[in-house]
Amino acid sequence: MAQTITVQEPLNMVRMATGRYLDTGTVAAYTFTCGFRPRFVQVVNNTSSDKELWIEGMAAASAHKQVAAGTSSGITSNGITVSASGFIFGLDTDLNVTSEQVSWVALG
Repeated sequence: MAQTITVQEPLNMVRMATGRYLDTGTVAAYTFTCGFRPRFVQVVNNTSSDKELWIEGMAAASAHKQVAAGTSSGITSNGITVSASGFIFGLDTDLNVTSEQVSWVALG
């Protein structure tokens, strides 16, 4: 008797990717590949504790930014831009700093 099995991703499945990056050269926008289209991205500068948060539905290059000094705001440029297989972390001068390490998490 032949048996056929169909495997489908459950609707409630979440994919997650994490990483770290230390820029040792000229500051540039970084492209992070995680293998899926993120629906949520958070990037944290480990040195300053500044962070950016992007949630599905936000515009490209935007984010919610919180700096360690206590201010919080929405940004519309130099933020996070999502692609089909990852995201681009823009040139925000509080988070994207030469010789400072950033950590990130993406959920999709």
